[in-house]
Amino acid sequence: MSGERLIYLPLGGAGEIGMNAYVYGWGAPGEERLILVDLGVAFPDMESTPGVDLILPDITWLKERADRLEAVFVTHAHEDHIGGVAHTHEALGAPVYARAFTANLARRKMAELGLPEDSVRTVSAWPEQVDAGPFKVSFLPISHSIPESAALVIDTPAGRLIHTGDFKLDETPLVGEPFDPELWAEVSAGGVRALICDSTNVFSPLPGRSEQSVGPAIETLVAEATGMVVATTFASNVARLKTLAEAGQRAGRSIVLLGRAMRRMVEAAAETGVLTDFPSVISPEDAQDIPRDNLMLLVTGSQGERRAASAQLARGKYNGLELKEGDLFLFSSKTIPGNEKGVIRIINALSEKGVDVVDDSAGAYHVSGHANRPDLEQMHGIVRPQMLIPMHGEHRHLREHARLAEAGGMQSAVVVNGMMMDLTGNAPAVAEYIETGRTYLDGTVQIGALDGVVRDRIRMALNGHVIVTLILDEEDELLGDPWCETMGLPETGSSRAALIEVLEADLSQFLGRANPKTLRDDDSLEEALRRIVRQTAQGEIGKKPEVTVVISRLS
Repeated sequence: MSGERLIYLPLGGAGEIGMNAYVYGWGAPGEERLILVDLGVAFPDMESTPGVDLILPDITWLKERADRLEAVFVTHAHEDHIGGVAHTHEALGAPVYARAFTANLARRKMAELGLPEDSVRTVSAWPEQVDAGPFKVSFLPISHSIPESAALVIDTPAGRLIHTGDFKLDETPLVGEPFDPELWAEVSAGGVRALICDSTNVFSPLPGRSEQSVGPAIETLVAEATGMVVATTFASNVARLKTLAEAGQRAGRSIVLLGRAMRRMVEAAAETGVLTDFPSVISPEDAQDIPRDNLMLLVTGSQGERRAASAQLARGKYNGLELKEGDLFLFSSKTIPGNEKGVIRIINALSEKGVDVVDDSAGAYHVSGHANRPDLEQMHGIVRPQMLIPMHGEHRHLREHARLAEAGGMQSAVVVNGMMMDLTGNAPAVAEYIETGRTYLDGTVQIGALDGVVRDRIRMALNGHVIVTLILDEEDELLGDPWCETMGLPETGSSRAALIEVLEADLSQFLGRANPKTLRDDDSLEEALRRIVRQTAQGEIGKKPEVTVVISRLS
């Protein structure tokens, strides 16, 4: 092993929630053969990323080394782990490995982009292994809030690694495999060099609750409801969907699935055999012929997404269905930090309709899919790794998890995106730093965070926009007056005159006294006109708008 090293490099997901992407490598420095674990996305908001469709980790470093990438392994089908796989497949070119349910959804994503579905390969659970260069990788079942989640057992020339993925210690998850501590102890018995471990709930002091524990409260709530019942949760939480649907069925209600993601998840779970005995569902069209108190809708949009079914029902009709006074709306989910405004907007809109809204502030109708602090300690005790590397969390989560590990006698380090760690020795050591960041999917095009597209969009949203047009003849004489068009600006300013007229008057005055040299130089002329518009607008409305100048010359 002389001269070779084992590296770990997070490109996303370490120091943030979302966009998970973790590189492992083995070989001589700069020549390592690589594997990638997960390639997820985050979701935009109108304040910081207006108009953007998805946010992906910047994987430029990996693209430049695509010839050394052996494979991509996906731990589970949440969007922050799988959402970027199809969007980057052509650039990376490596085969994608996943368990059946996750592979089913990955193939759908490939097909949507016209990519070959056979690039996604289905792998069975432990003890099956995938050979990927110097690595042997197995999918070790673990419970989470989506079916067929798996940790990865990564055998390397330097020893065994276990990458937990997202997990909780749930022995009664209702859908999917229960946590099997004996299996985990067996897999760890030969020694584990490093445990790369989920840190999301390290600050939650009580042991996590089982998915099974929410069933009775949901069933009671639905049974006692008098009007139509609508419930939203994460579409990927198939176990919760089944719990909700069964509660509705037992209350004599017909079940309707609303939202593309909801239907896609249930279909994938049924196709791959992880979801059985799901109550029969009816179409939204058939639901319109059924009494309201005999209906239960399961809808997308638990995080306040504007285009999802929840938001559309809050605003009015959706697929011919409408909420009315006396109906019940249940949020069987936790609001992810940052999504509060969207969720509150929906709650208030529903309240204005007279709908009774039940959220999960008391913890009765939702349980987390992530391990709490006592559960993390239990996992540490089962695996007993030499090193523990916290991942999947904001910086404060990683730091606290590292402290917890060190208190338990393990070597640890706070590793954020771009820190390449050498795991070959007895403790994690920084090998080098890699430039990382994010890229945006904007329509069908991927753009860099520093390309200026989003920055310009934000500036236009904050300041408004003015287009100035003028025409010059072949002798650089002005033909007519310049004219302006405005967007996102008030019609009048402090002078009480029309803003456009004030702008055009100031521009005409400047052009009337401009010297021939300025009129011949498009760059100088454009800069001068832009400056005048911004100065005039500042005086009139207290803002300096973005300005586009269009100069046409007749030849």
